[in-house]
Amino acid sequence: MVIKLEKPVRPLPPKQSRYGPDPDHIKTRTCDLENIVSVRVREFFRDIPESIYPSERGIKAVREATVNALANVDMSMIKPENSVNILGSHHGFLLAGGEPYAEMLKAIRDVIADKTGSENIRLRCGVGLRFRESDEYIRRFGLDEYFGKGKAKGVAPIDEGISIETEIGTLYGIKRCYDTDWIVHAHNSDVREIHFHRHVDKAVKPFGMSYARIETRSTYHQNLGPRSANFVARAIFNSELVQNKWTFATFLKPTPAGIAGVDADNDLFALDERLTIQNFRHYGKILSLLSQIDECIVVLDFQAPIPYVFSAGMIFANFSAASVDIFDLDYPLPGYTWYTEAFYGKDDKPLIPDTPPINPAIKAMVINYAWGGYPSVFWAKMIPTIVVGEHQAEVFEKDPQNIEFMKHAVVAKDLQTAIEFTTRIADTDKILIFDGATEAINVSKPLAEELIEKVSKVDEEVEQKLMPKWCRQRGIKIEKTI
Repeated sequence: MVIKLEKPVRPLPPKQSRYGPDPDHIKTRTCDLENIVSVRVREFFRDIPESIYPSERGIKAVREATVNALANVDMSMIKPENSVNILGSHHGFLLAGGEPYAEMLKAIRDVIADKTGSENIRLRCGVGLRFRESDEYIRRFGLDEYFGKGKAKGVAPIDEGISIETEIGTLYGIKRCYDTDWIVHAHNSDVREIHFHRHVDKAVKPFGMSYARIETRSTYHQNLGPRSANFVARAIFNSELVQNKWTFATFLKPTPAGIAGVDADNDLFALDERLTIQNFRHYGKILSLLSQIDECIVVLDFQAPIPYVFSAGMIFANFSAASVDIFDLDYPLPGYTWYTEAFYGKDDKPLIPDTPPINPAIKAMVINYAWGGYPSVFWAKMIPTIVVGEHQAEVFEKDPQNIEFMKHAVVAKDLQTAIEFTTRIADTDKILIFDGATEAINVSKPLAEELIEKVSKVDEEVEQKLMPKWCRQRGIKIEKTI
């Protein structure tokens, strides 16, 4: 199989945000450097579906896909006099610049209004630790105007709560998510935090995170640990309060190559199974390929906090944990997430000796462009870190969650200097760039050649060995993967 090396695909331009540096300071992107090339993701894996976005049809393709997906969804429970809350999440706006997710939300609103006659349709977009992030997206994409005055709001885990009686006791949601007759679950299917949910009930997860009060959502990060916390989201979803308001779910379907479509269903668990199979086949291959990298310098160059910067559809947090197969539920500490400080003591050593290390292939990290708003000091402690420019250093210094970050990192005056210095200290010319380049992966030429050499073996292993195992572990019938 011949795989072409292309000129670097240019990432999206920097976005203005209270959580990141002024875009005017981002003068050079990593793709501008010498010896950087692109490989189209579908050149690596030809069975990844073609994208509807980006495509020649543009954003219209996302609206058409949403309308088509909703054609057979039952909305008969919604009456003209009823109110409806479309529940969304900030994570959807990090995909392909955010426009596809915003268009899906608009289309859902329009289809509901058309099919049911209801005009009291609101948008509630949850966030994690950046409490005003969804508000920024709502304004950026005109959702406040589209839904009508006061009907589109970001909701944060510190907002007023509502008690939810579940089979495991009282848990807490965000009141504004449930102050309605009916709810619609509008999310996306990218694997994102597989280091937490391990693709168990992934489609259900927002009920324990984006729509939950901080006391409940913290079970993922602290109280119970990631794997044990999976049943918290399921318990909330199965509760009487949620089920009495439940209508349907609509999911944007990204792949490592772009947005492939939209899926919708009244049955959330049926939808979850379909998305799981698709993600094993597509994201499973790209993550398995990246896990074959023996050494590299990572460059972060995307409008998101450190763990959420993208490369070939995968976030840096996934690559940080790629020293093991994070889809494999048997690997050897299935209850633990090994890249976070939650499992390390004050001496920066694992609390449990068998905790796998952060991916040893990461020899150094350059931060050209990234946001604050997520506790990230751990990475700077574990990986030699070079931050490009005082403007980027100030992001961490002024961030309450990262006030000690720069104690463990150094500042380079510009990107070229940072790369030259990092190449010397890491003793490698292999560079993996997390810049969110759509449809492609930007890397240095030596790393591209290494990935091309290994891709055939990875493709076969995922199809023949890993996918059947991952499915069996989750009770998915193997024939459904074909």
